[in-house]
Amino acid sequence: MSKTIWYVSKYASPAKYGFASRHFYFCKEFQKKGINTVIITSDSNHTASVPLFDDNYQHETIDGIKTIWCKCIRYNGTFSIKRILSWLQFEFRLLKLKDKILPRPDAIIVSSLSLFTILNGIRLKRKYKCKLVFEIRDIWPLTLTSFGHFSNSNPVINFLGWVEKAGYRKSDLIIGTMPNLEEHVQKQIGEVDKCFSIPQGVDLELFSNPEPLSREYISKYIPKNKIIVCYAGSIGITNALDTLLEVATSMQNIEIHFLFVGNGDLKEKYIKEYNSYSNITFAPRIKKEQVQSLLKECDILYDSVNKSKLYDYGLSRNKWIDYMYSEKPIIASFSGFKSMVNEANCGVFVEAENQEMLHQAINEMADLNKEERDKIGKKGRAWLLKYRTFDILADRYLKIIDL
Repeated sequence: MSKTIWYVSKYASPAKYGFASRHFYFCKEFQKKGINTVIITSDSNHTASVPLFDDNYQHETIDGIKTIWCKCIRYNGTFSIKRILSWLQFEFRLLKLKDKILPRPDAIIVSSLSLFTILNGIRLKRKYKCKLVFEIRDIWPLTLTSFGHFSNSNPVINFLGWVEKAGYRKSDLIIGTMPNLEEHVQKQIGEVDKCFSIPQGVDLELFSNPEPLSREYISKYIPKNKIIVCYAGSIGITNALDTLLEVATSMQNIEIHFLFVGNGDLKEKYIKEYNSYSNITFAPRIKKEQVQSLLKECDILYDSVNKSKLYDYGLSRNKWIDYMYSEKPIIASFSGFKSMVNEANCGVFVEAENQEMLHQAINEMADLNKEERDKIGKKGRAWLLKYRTFDILADRYLKIIDL
């Protein structure tokens, strides 16, 4: 008789609605390996499209995966009060969900966010006497205190900290997308034996057949006969692009061009500040399916974050996966627990917010000839295909869960 996994996350989304999250990739792989899967999610997701329905719940089968949608409050702001209310409503929907009509779970994976969902996970574990896996994709409340300007003494932070610790203690397994989560778990509950890392994976279906960019887009935003340093992604405060922009202003009159592709809260501000520099271009956001086509037009790929103790536990960046698959060398401004780029030897890390080190790294990478840069970049894709496909990660997941 086949085993059953419930994967519960407020932000799970399938490719059918424009963006596939890791939950659906893993469930597809679990199904291939003979595991029955159920996803429970919500229609309140500020990063993806969702179905429209009137009832409190909607049942749908997507790629063989039984999917239950819970209706919740919609919101836009990342730190808005509506987001917290939407979290609470999701927990109420879970509490009232007629789960007895679903196949009995052998394991339940509760994937943050919402952090509150682990409380329902603990309830369901007791009800079904099954294994409970707490999957951490963002470390809360540490993310709030690091970037949301919340004090550690704030009552909301204290409550979220209590929820986090309860989840760690009551779960059978803790899975982190970040490579060094066990150090954080050790600080919180004093044990790490049940803590493992299952990072983000590579979507081979999406990457293997990219949608091309239009000729108009290429001619308007990507200059010819230049070494293109590209950042592709959100343009906001947490993306720490000021360092690269300041370095770009000091590198005029040489054959290096800086391309920023995407949208975000700071984009208009940056355009006003840096519009006069001929070696800086801000281009419109493109579809996920076009990202590989864009990256192929570039020479050096860039990513950055601010300095924060949050990164002591590492990152598993979807952006690094996009970059590495493109076979282009990477420069990452990052001060924290390093992984992926250094493991594949497909680029370099420089200290976050350090203009001098970044300036030097760009010059050194630009001074290489194309063949030398290509050699570095190719290591990235080779490493991904060896270690980060979802079938490989799913095998590891099931081995850890022991189903």
